[in-house]
Amino acid sequence: MAKDGTNRGGARIGAGQKKKPLADKILEGNPGRRKLMVMEFTDVAELEGESMPPPRDYLAAKQKNGKTTLAVEIYEKTWQWLKERRCVHLIPAQLIEQYAQSVARWIQCEECITEFGFLAKHPTTGNAIPSPYVAMSQSFMKQTNNLWYQIYQVVRENCATEYKGATPHDDVMEKLLTARRGG
Repeated sequence: MAKDGTNRGGARIGAGQKKKPLADKILEGNPGRRKLMVMEFTDVAELEGESMPPPRDYLAAKQKNGKTTLAVEIYEKTWQWLKERRCVHLIPAQLIEQYAQSVARWIQCEECITEFGFLAKHPTTGNAIPSPYVAMSQSFMKQTNNLWYQIYQVVRENCATEYKGATPHDDVMEKLLTARRGG
């Protein structure tokens, strides 16, 4: 306990050494000599031929300006990417939905910054103030990164081979640029 009476320290979420991916352990010849945890799911339904569950309605809802967000497209692309890596059964669909909505909102904020600029007018004084879209954009980008790291960590820890290549998260900036051009 600190002098001011508050409890500090202790275990924190995300603190400590990160888990080493399974592929890295295999590549290094299992230096710890412990039995490697390879997840085998034997009593689950075979999902190979199953189609993607439809995204929830809120991902495709019309916005106040009449446009739809890119959330459904991002959801579908992320789901397909996970399916190709055979990890789709390890990630809750709700997490993919949250990620897709967060990316879509970030893009929406960036479009507003482009349209309205970095400054806004204070409602009572009329003076120039920083645009609230900048702070919202930063917040959504942080949320997007956190959600993606959760998804990617599961993929990384459960792949027996090292994965290299493009991910749906790498495509976020491309989506932003094409959304700004209108197509």
